[in-house]
Amino acid sequence: MSARDDRILVIKLGALGDMVQAMGPFQAIRRHHAYAHVALLTTAPFVDFARATGWFDDVWVDARPRGLDLGGWLDLRRRLRGGGFRRIYDLQTSDRSGAYFRLLLPGRRPEWSGIASGCSHPHANPHRDAMHTLERQAEQLAQAGIATVPAPDLGWAEADVGRFGLAAPYVLLVPGGAAHRPAKRWPADRYRTLAKRLLAAGVTPVLIGGSGERPLTALIALGLDGVRDLAGDTGLLDLAVLARGAAAAIGNDTGPMHVAAAAGCPTVVLYSAESDPALCAQRGSDIVILRRDSLADLPVEAVLAALPAAIGVAET
Repeated sequence: MSARDDRILVIKLGALGDMVQAMGPFQAIRRHHAYAHVALLTTAPFVDFARATGWFDDVWVDARPRGLDLGGWLDLRRRLRGGGFRRIYDLQTSDRSGAYFRLLLPGRRPEWSGIASGCSHPHANPHRDAMHTLERQAEQLAQAGIATVPAPDLGWAEADVGRFGLAAPYVLLVPGGAAHRPAKRWPADRYRTLAKRLLAAGVTPVLIGGSGERPLTALIALGLDGVRDLAGDTGLLDLAVLARGAAAAIGNDTGPMHVAAAAGCPTVVLYSAESDPALCAQRGSDIVILRRDSLADLPVEAVLAALPAAIGVAET
């Protein structure tokens, strides 16, 4: 097989924070297989984001067949087997992606890097679940022959954010998060107080979130002239570019904060006992982690004190 005929598949289905933390492995796989055809299997929300990296020759959408969806499973099996892949890197390492490995039977399967029983390049560390995501992925790739994995970096991201009309200085506020895990959220009234302090210092608070978080961001912005509410209006590339130009980003442990950190923005992330920064913390050049068992016990002053001194908010 010539190098140009070599075919590689990477599996990473989500979620947003996990996708950002896979940027280094994506880049490392692309470099290691520089002349191969490298495809990514992911979910619909991340297709444009993945294509924009320039590291993949093709991006496949996983329809995520469930249960008794025999047609969906057979279609996925045909696609995977018909792809002609020599090696598959499973960066999802979940029950679902493990099922995809088994789906390739019977017959000869591609080389497989992951944790599926019987795969050719297993990540054989019994303590992998106690490792931070970045170290865990780097070790998995090292055991598959890829020695160097860079840190997540969104310097490649481009978007025209001029339509938002934002002028510096501004600070991104990310008050949302998984709806089924409300304990990961700092109370809305604290974000509202924080927004007031930013406005008083001449800094524009910019609220970031999904369309489902509009009631939350609207409540925080209510009656506060100068607050910009962009919930539901920003794509992932927009968010990366906005973060690059922000004085800081402040928010709960949720996907957009991984984007901000990887974009090089000074980032303050608020953790409760619901998640462990030792396993999943944002990484970047200027990251502050503030943790309380209950975020209701985290005062606004502690968050203000964590901001870069140049913003000058703590002294107002």
